[in-house]
Amino acid sequence: MKLVTFEAGGSSRPGALIDEGVLDLGAAAAIAGAPTAAFASMQSLIESGPHGWDTARSLIARADGDAVLARAGVTLLAPLPRPVRLRDCSLFLQHMEAALDKMARMLAEDEMDAEAAYEALKATGKYSLKPIFYERCLYYNADHNSVSGPEADIVWPSYSDWIDYELEWACIVGPSGRDIAAREASNHVFGFTIFNDWSARDVQIPIMDGMLGPGEGKDFPGGFGLGPCIVTPDEIGDPYALAMTARVNGEQWSCGTTGTMHHRFEDAIVQFSREKVLHAGEVIGSGTVLGGCGFELGRKLAIGDVVELEIEKIGVLRNRVVRAGVREGQVA
Repeated sequence: MKLVTFEAGGSSRPGALIDEGVLDLGAAAAIAGAPTAAFASMQSLIESGPHGWDTARSLIARADGDAVLARAGVTLLAPLPRPVRLRDCSLFLQHMEAALDKMARMLAEDEMDAEAAYEALKATGKYSLKPIFYERCLYYNADHNSVSGPEADIVWPSYSDWIDYELEWACIVGPSGRDIAAREASNHVFGFTIFNDWSARDVQIPIMDGMLGPGEGKDFPGGFGLGPCIVTPDEIGDPYALAMTARVNGEQWSCGTTGTMHHRFEDAIVQFSREKVLHAGEVIGSGTVLGGCGFELGRKLAIGDVVELEIEKIGVLRNRVVRAGVREGQVA
């Protein structure tokens, strides 16, 4: 299934992308005489478990025309507009290694002997990846109230001028579980989506010295992009063989593959459920693929830029960066 949350007629509800448009799952259930409680929201559908998911599949297979809406007549929102929890992890360790090295190069570039300054910084160990990253799935807690969806304008905060995207993807947990064994972890993946971890680098970089995470460098309205849909595992095949691409104004900036993850989502599921419940509807972000952000590439976004993140078999998450009160074509 390719599941969405859409808005039409002043209300938002879950649906499915089909060739004919968007199937309103609640309307389809009512027409079929099936229970509708599972289709009150995407969270309700995720929590409904295998029985609810099977009902959704049967409704999609039947796709009653009276419940199908034209794609142009609906607005797609984030597929899970307010996750019960949102973690962003460091599962792509090549990116972390490259970003730390880039940071050392950047700090050294204004010194008289830039190479010597770089070597001195590297010698401190601060700009090399700590062994714990290889041993554990490390993460920061992101704001589940600051999710944005496809085609939404990302209003850049007034306190930042360094705009960056991060090419990531995410898994959505379902069903819930506690002390999940490695052999069972894949059975707790409800689906996958694209994740853009927007980053105000000029704020993030100094805050990271506090050793408590990125803070306001990532914590602003709409700063966590999800979409355009949640794709269930049966549609994906091997989830660790998917092409990942980022384009800015139509120009490719980044490319990679999900196969380069050091830790997999199943590893995170096992770790995060140890001695506690991992709840249906939690979102686990992957972290950035190698070369998957402007910082690594030595490039910066500008107000008005359109960023498209594409992951094979999932789709495209497209957003435009704006300033509050600045119309398209104006200079911020």
